[in-house]
Amino acid sequence: MVSAINSPFRIFLVASFVTLSLVWFGPPRAAEAAALPDHVIEQFGQPPAVPDGPLSEALRSAIQTAFVDAVAQSSWGQVQNAALDEIAASKDPRIVWIIADLMRFVSSPQLSAVLADTASQLLEKDLPPQNRWGVVTDHLIAWDIPAPPDYLPVKRAIFTSIVPGWDRIFVEGEIDWRLVSWGGVLIDDRAYDTTDVRCNCIPAADNPDVSTAEEATWLKDEDIVFGIGVNGEYRAYPRRIMEVREMVNDTLGGRHLGIPYCTLCGAAQAYFTDELPDGIERPVLRTSGLLIRSNKVMYDVNTFSVFDTFLGKAVTGLLAEKNLQLKQASVVTTDWGTWKKAHPETTVLVEALALGRDFDFRNGRDADGPIFPVGDVDPRLPVHEDVIGVVTASGKPVAFQRSKAFLALKDGNEVAFENVRLKLDAGGIRAVDADGADLGSHQAFWFAWSQFHPQTALWSG
Repeated sequence: MVSAINSPFRIFLVASFVTLSLVWFGPPRAAEAAALPDHVIEQFGQPPAVPDGPLSEALRSAIQTAFVDAVAQSSWGQVQNAALDEIAASKDPRIVWIIADLMRFVSSPQLSAVLADTASQLLEKDLPPQNRWGVVTDHLIAWDIPAPPDYLPVKRAIFTSIVPGWDRIFVEGEIDWRLVSWGGVLIDDRAYDTTDVRCNCIPAADNPDVSTAEEATWLKDEDIVFGIGVNGEYRAYPRRIMEVREMVNDTLGGRHLGIPYCTLCGAAQAYFTDELPDGIERPVLRTSGLLIRSNKVMYDVNTFSVFDTFLGKAVTGLLAEKNLQLKQASVVTTDWGTWKKAHPETTVLVEALALGRDFDFRNGRDADGPIFPVGDVDPRLPVHEDVIGVVTASGKPVAFQRSKAFLALKDGNEVAFENVRLKLDAGGIRAVDADGADLGSHQAFWFAWSQFHPQTALWSG
């Protein structure tokens, strides 16, 4: 049974959620039973049974009280506790997705514990008291628990009650809204080229100022940079700056680029945002403040179309309707000393773009694994192993373990898969074809590459 909370506890939600109570429960979706991989069972155990029938009137009433009414009142009391008992008795784990969404924004540790207890009962598993929201969400993802009927309107209301700028983000599309979570920051919805305007967000940089290599005396040779070359023009994007900005809209070699950097998955990517189909203006990429399995969710501030950041494909909005797929340029992860020696003509972003900050998320915050839910991870490599990822001409994604590939290339050995050939470049690695043409590769943590390319091949050396 859910333990009672005698006094109300504030939650960060508002009454706009109430109007959805009549449209939440549509025709039930059948739960598809599928055999889970052995590593999922080993780590998370057996999943609970998932019903595929409609929700009873009693359960709908309990959900109305526990979620809708609580949101409207921005408080919690005995009535909600009784409703949670009713929900727990339903044995319907689909409702846990809504519980997890609510948990993400709850300000009371006591209420969070009560919600986690209900989730534990529905998932039929004792869950540890630490990181309750993360543990619950990890199990939901790993077990692929289906969402309750008409899930998006509910989730949309919860999230937009926190950040109004998300109202154009949470729309139907080719996106699994179960996996979307809050990254703890607000949306960057500033117009293009307003990077000097302060915001309570992760501020993208548009048309950033650059200097020559000789002028960049603030950079140490061992500092990590992300190097990009387009049409013979080279530029370095220092990790120190990218950890503050996480998104740059730039022009290099006569081409427009959108360059997201996800600190959580160790991936800097470069997408061409020009030479697009007729009727599509240049997307201006921004950080939404949302995550999917610990990968940043980027969007176009002009159309509010959401992109799959790892794949460069528009998944909602006008650009999804036009089936926009951005092409990639390679990003070489290396150190500043080696990059500028290989490309002495390079330009580099100026220090002022770091806004006086000097983060090192990779060796600090992220050193012990993902800090947001990712569910299960392909067990072929450690979670934070660096890989070089690329998609072959046949459409097959392939990952190369960076450490092994680097040693093989240093020894003069070929590192290849189908049409892909790896080559050393300024202390880093990039992928080319047999004619030396760039294939748009980048470095990332294994957990990120493998979850967004679940059928990826892994080069074995």
